[in-house]
Amino acid sequence: MLAIIGTALFYLLIFFVFLIVLIMVFVRFAKVFGGKPSMKQKQKYSQYPNHKQGKFTNLMPQFTVTEAPDFIDDSSHPKPTRRPDFDIPYVKIDPKSLEQKTKHTRITWFGHSTMLLEMDGKNILIDPMFGDVPSPVSFIGQKRYSKGLPLNIEELPPIDAVLLTHDHYDHLDYQSILKIKDKVKRFYVPLGLNAHLERWNVPASKIEELNWYETANLEGISFTLTPSHHYSGRSLSDRFESLWGGWVIKGALDNIYLSGDGGYGPHFKQIGAEYGPFDFAMIECGQYSRYWRQNHLFPEQSARVAVDVGAKLIMPIHWGAFTLAMHSWSSPVKRLLTKAKEFDIPVTTPKIGEQIVLGKEPSEQPNSTWWEKK
Repeated sequence: MLAIIGTALFYLLIFFVFLIVLIMVFVRFAKVFGGKPSMKQKQKYSQYPNHKQGKFTNLMPQFTVTEAPDFIDDSSHPKPTRRPDFDIPYVKIDPKSLEQKTKHTRITWFGHSTMLLEMDGKNILIDPMFGDVPSPVSFIGQKRYSKGLPLNIEELPPIDAVLLTHDHYDHLDYQSILKIKDKVKRFYVPLGLNAHLERWNVPASKIEELNWYETANLEGISFTLTPSHHYSGRSLSDRFESLWGGWVIKGALDNIYLSGDGGYGPHFKQIGAEYGPFDFAMIECGQYSRYWRQNHLFPEQSARVAVDVGAKLIMPIHWGAFTLAMHSWSSPVKRLLTKAKEFDIPVTTPKIGEQIVLGKEPSEQPNSTWWEKK
């Protein structure tokens, strides 16, 4: 009997070793995991103060939430509430309508953090994630809430610029990049992230990488990468090897801020003082947890960020598409609205695909409570 048990354990051990080797080989060679910066790149990055011992670092190794932490406990809800139990509405867009440009910037939300900005005649795509699941493989992870998107990826217009905040799967999608790369004129990315794009056959000549507070220009529109308190990584061994951040997008008429992912800290006031005030801000609001409070904003903090950066109108993003945390799927927007009202901050809450056009009064912007089941 002991011999039979010993033999079974032996074969079980062999199976697990084989499985681990198989996973390691898959991670090593599957293109979905992207690439790593070269030694030459790392030597270049080592000259920057936010790159130490071969890794990018945050502004602060540790920090304490500067508000009373009573809201932190409200971050876990029953599983049935973590995704909608009805078909959430979305607006389908006629691709030809994008040919008619507006004077001020027009913004289209695709859910989560994917946005199309039409500014000064240019099409700017942010964090292109058009896949159904924010995962390296389609059978892991929960699917997108909406049954469709405002535009199919093939219907996107020519893209003048793609801005990426970091390399996580819910922001940088391999299949989406493969489908859009030939219609994109230029990619603007944090340091090191170009390694992923180049492995996916995006020509290096189309990629411009930036460090925090560096600015790129595209025919009168400036893109400045700003700090956030977050991290990067797509595989088992590339954590902190590329940078992360938010963006200041400044055109002829509109000054826009994108927070990117990241916890609350004094950098927001610094960004507001240096680059604000902002006509519009897209602020992370969702996928929070007491365990991730250094790397994600709670909705109450999202409202405070709006104050810090001097935003005249804000929109919550990083919610409404995927379940990545344990809170109720609609809690982010509800909690943000409550705090924003206390701060007297205008908030726009468009449906997915419902367009925002700047230059209007905040009261004229989309503000329905579409997340409530009718």
